[in-house]
Amino acid sequence: MQITSTAFTDGDEIPAKYTCEGKDASPPLAFAGVPAGAKSLVLIVDDPDAPDPKAPKLTWVHWVLFDLPPDTTGLPESVSTLPAGAKDGVNDWKRTGWGGPCPPIGRHRYFFKLYALDTKLEGLKNPTKPQVLMAMEGHVLAEAQMIGTYQKAG
Repeated sequence: MQITSTAFTDGDEIPAKYTCEGKDASPPLAFAGVPAGAKSLVLIVDDPDAPDPKAPKLTWVHWVLFDLPPDTTGLPESVSTLPAGAKDGVNDWKRTGWGGPCPPIGRHRYFFKLYALDTKLEGLKNPTKPQVLMAMEGHVLAEAQMIGTYQKAG
């Protein structure tokens, strides 16, 4: 399984338009190779370098999506309408949706993680990343990730 973006390649810098210094738009993402038998997809974007990459203290969650249909081939830039059945989880700004990179100091890494599950995560209402991960246990068929980096200009 693969997750890619036309906005940046794995390991490269995320363009400013997808951050708090730009439009804070979600980047375009493409999904490929979802295994047969998958019933849903989960997307989690997080930053393990918060608040300072030289002394990380926590992993900051930027986006949680679950119950994406398994035939979803990606998400457009600035996604405003999720695929039918897909649901938002709560990020670390205590809201749903994309929250772009906005590191207080240094260059941070942003992990875009895609999971294929053998089930849907029924019954979750605005869950946090830990709640989604707990519900996923024992149901992951495949996973893929890409990493982008970002450091504020000013």
